[in-house]
Amino acid sequence: MSGPPKSTAPLDGLKVLIVEDEFLILLSVERMLEDLGCDVVASAHRVAKALAMLDTVGAAAAVLDVNVAGEPVYPVAEALAARGIPLVFTTGYGDTGIAPPWHDWPIVQKPFSQDQLERALRTALARTMPRA
Repeated sequence: MSGPPKSTAPLDGLKVLIVEDEFLILLSVERMLEDLGCDVVASAHRVAKALAMLDTVGAAAAVLDVNVAGEPVYPVAEALAARGIPLVFTTGYGDTGIAPPWHDWPIVQKPFSQDQLERALRTALARTMPRA
């Protein structure tokens, strides 16, 4: 016997919020997450909209573009961190485009692959969730 099938947990059914202002990138990230088994519960193209929906969407993780329509996404990151919700940053600016307090969170450089996003998401989840 080969044992039980390899699980993709904890990504199966993981409820994810996306904050991204570029529509085509948003669609790409949604598709990647859905292909990984995640449930995209909401997306926002502005920081204020993301902040307004945090208490109602039930997200268990988030993928955040660092620069959302010219505005830093850090207020959303702070609100998520205060709730214990793991997050991944996406950026076209590289690691130097991330404010120092957030360097410990996973960062994926645009353009990124589904594998890169999956690794970053798993890293974020492991950071805040107890290991099984």
